[in-house]
Amino acid sequence: MVVDDDATVAEVVAGYLGRAGYVVDRADDGPTALTRAAAHWPDLVVLDLMLPGMDGLEVCRRLRERAPVPVVMLTARGDEDDRILGLEVGADDYVTKPFSPRELVLRVQSVLRRTRPGAGSRPLAAAGLTVDPTARRATKDGAELALTLREFDLLAFFLRHPGRAYSREDLMREVWGWDFGDLSTVTVHVRRLRGKVEDDPARPRLIQTVWGVGYRFDPSGRQEEH
Repeated sequence: MVVDDDATVAEVVAGYLGRAGYVVDRADDGPTALTRAAAHWPDLVVLDLMLPGMDGLEVCRRLRERAPVPVVMLTARGDEDDRILGLEVGADDYVTKPFSPRELVLRVQSVLRRTRPGAGSRPLAAAGLTVDPTARRATKDGAELALTLREFDLLAFFLRHPGRAYSREDLMREVWGWDFGDLSTVTVHVRRLRGKVEDDPARPRLIQTVWGVGYRFDPSGRQEEH
């Protein structure tokens, strides 16, 4: 589903996605998007941040309340605050206007590909956390975690590679397959993931900051040194 009140942008995006083989529904405001999503749940939503009446952040929140769905946020602003706000409410990716429609299609393909892992992905477990890549399900001490697509992939990566320090560039490349992008994306997702898997996110024991390097997953839960 493409949600944008700019008819030209929506038409171009829908056209490129259609030529890439996707069936595209369109909505030009938040309430319409929510109604159509309820009637036919989309595999992914391309969502403009600046919508009339109900902005994209609120639309994203309401979609997330109903069920998990990948969201690629569009914003006309280059402001880091706006990008981080989109990530904070659960957007899996963002593209800043003006953008290349081909790049947007590649982002959509990347996000969808990561929601459909191969059957060979085995469950992972450490420190009371379990991740089932095939079912896209994660738990902490038996309780299911509500993770976004990016958070899920990040947690699975950490569980696969305990004890090793990774830079933000490493994580962007190894987890999401990007050789470019805003490194604050990684920072935001680490912070969000800590909020869901740490007993005390302000004093993280599992996902530790390695100063001058990046982050390390320590299943032993020893307190990081400052």
